Amino acid sequence: MADAATKEVDAPEEAGVANVRAKPATDAAARPTKKLAWRPWLRAAHRDVGYVAVGLTFVYALSGIAVNHITDWTDGDPSFKSYSRTVEVGRIEGDDEAIVERLRTRLGIRETPREVYRASDDQLEILFDRRSLHVDLANGTVVDEGQEPRFFLRVANWLHLNRGKKAWTYVADAYAAALLLLATSGLFMIAGKKGLFGRGAVLVLLGIAIPVVYVHFAGP
Repeated sequence: MADAATKEVDAPEEAGVANVRAKPATDAAARPTKKLAWRPWLRAAHRDVGYVAVGLTFVYALSGIAVNHITDWTDGDPSFKSYSRTVEVGRIEGDDEAIVERLRTRLGIRETPREVYRASDDQLEILFDRRSLHVDLANGTVVDEGQEPRFFLRVANWLHLNRGKKAWTYVADAYAAALLLLATSGLFMIAGKKGLFGRGAVLVLLGIAIPVVYVHFAGP
């Protein structure tokens, strides 16, 4: 009888132990499989590439606005502005070459003139690429006329129009690729109704429609 009672007591305990041991297996089977969290990585790449592209975006955006409104500039050139000033230099004697050298030193001109000629006995013309000196030898005055670069826009337009060395072509190509990456990654950063398969699709189609409609009605 004692052995039977012992078996009856031990049986529930063994069953409880078995249930406890089996429970983790049941939880593991019920636990959902984790999906690859790729959006945080996409956002990180979008953020970092965007920061790098900020400087180039300022250059290209401001230059683009300036070039688009080229006819609105009073000088007709967004990269340079015209000027005219009169400088008192006193009476200068000597041959034309000596006069040119003295004036270059006085006015701080490093450029070599492309042409020098006498308009009259007392009038000497000194021509540079973007600058002209009209020298009145009798009165000792110089009318300095020309164009000087606009702050920032001169460099921005020079880069935007790819007039620099060939190496800048690779920088411009890398910037274009970065913009493509930003545009593409931006499509998939937000899920749900506000993402690509919701409101985003409408806005993307709107962006595509703007140039298409314009070319249809006003294109070549």
